Amino acid sequence: MMGQAALAESRLRLPLALELERDVSDIEYMNDYLAENEQTELLKFLTCGSVDDGKSTLIGRLLYDSNKVYEDHLNALIRDSRRLGHGSDELEFALLADGLKAEQEQGITIDVAYRYFATSTRKYIIADCPGHSQYTKNMATGASNCELAVILIDAQNGVLDQTRRHSLIVDLLGISQVVVAINKMDLVGYDEETYERIRTEYLEFSRSLGFTQTSFVPVAAKFGENVVHSSTNMDWYAGETIIELLERAPVSADADLEQFCMTVQRVHHPSEDFRGYSGMITKGVICPGDPVVVLPSGHETRVERVVTMDGDLEAGFAPQSVTLTVSDQLSISRGDTLVSPSYTPSVSDAFQANVVWMANRALAANKSYLFKMGARQVTGQVAEFIHRLDVNTQARESCDQLDANEIGLVRIQLQRPVVFEDYADDKTMGSFIVIDRISNETVGAGMICNHQDTDSSAI
Repeated sequence: MMGQAALAESRLRLPLALELERDVSDIEYMNDYLAENEQTELLKFLTCGSVDDGKSTLIGRLLYDSNKVYEDHLNALIRDSRRLGHGSDELEFALLADGLKAEQEQGITIDVAYRYFATSTRKYIIADCPGHSQYTKNMATGASNCELAVILIDAQNGVLDQTRRHSLIVDLLGISQVVVAINKMDLVGYDEETYERIRTEYLEFSRSLGFTQTSFVPVAAKFGENVVHSSTNMDWYAGETIIELLERAPVSADADLEQFCMTVQRVHHPSEDFRGYSGMITKGVICPGDPVVVLPSGHETRVERVVTMDGDLEAGFAPQSVTLTVSDQLSISRGDTLVSPSYTPSVSDAFQANVVWMANRALAANKSYLFKMGARQVTGQVAEFIHRLDVNTQARESCDQLDANEIGLVRIQLQRPVVFEDYADDKTMGSFIVIDRISNETVGAGMICNHQDTDSSAI
């Protein structure tokens, strides 16, 4: 049987041979293909789990077995697999996802590795998140824009603390679709009882989380079993493979077009006769003549022009980046938010939020931090600790600080009002990061939950 490396090298020659036979008229075909691909829906998902659960290997197999590895990447995979001491016919598929040299040499994922691939029905962006607890910050960052999470569990170890922590963060970040890949089934003899025991344990733990869809797949990622192709060693499993679950997972609904919202990123004033306010439209549609309200000041005005590098538009819509001019001379600054009069987000200098703390030095009450919310950065502090969450039992505990990698519900007091929504209603308007004022290091991530019932059993 042809080894993995030999098979990969043969695949390198195939695209070139086909290219030599291709006629110039194929350019028209490629243009049609690109136009069609542009309309294909996009699913953003992440992989997470404990160290050595096989996240990067799973992604590598997903790319390789889907024939979505570029020629230069395939060459590098063969070369680096041999450089790191693997056999001549053995490929280390994790290298397709682990981009940093330090990651390759240590055999762990440090940074969030983003990968892109597409099938005939869907495009994908994958965020491969690190498993080490000290890189929780990277994991939270990678998960923030995803719609589905693939949570890996080593069949030898079962559900661990880090599995629970990642699942809680996934839930806090509003990801409701989860695929639990119970990996390394080959190392437990493809035992169905082991799979069912881990499945039952995870279901019991996640019962109170907000997952609307939880699927389980027994996987041997190293050999590609139940990743793209079904496993012949686990005929007791009649469910779908990882790629099949990804192919049919619902994607997010279209953006809200009813209520306009744009936070000002930059004020342009190149001359006396032009002042524009630039930003990305996060909600709705805006046209010249439309009324807008400037928050937090509450001043009303009308849009005169919707300006882009390609000229003025008759209408701007999410997620375009535009520059707006208005009919009145108002004091509008970076961080201010322009909204339609019918849209009424919260405006306040205080709110409560779930915070994932990431720094070694604990989050303490009444200590001054910088809270960055979109383009606005405001000084504030934690006024009250409501509770801390035990990642193992999900029990709420009283506390007066949060240590590294702990999650808790707090009340935050800012020095001036900001515009926000609950994270469950709007991820963009409901999220923030906490910055240490001395080191300028990001030390926490928060999700606003002003309407959360603090007496409920769930966080």
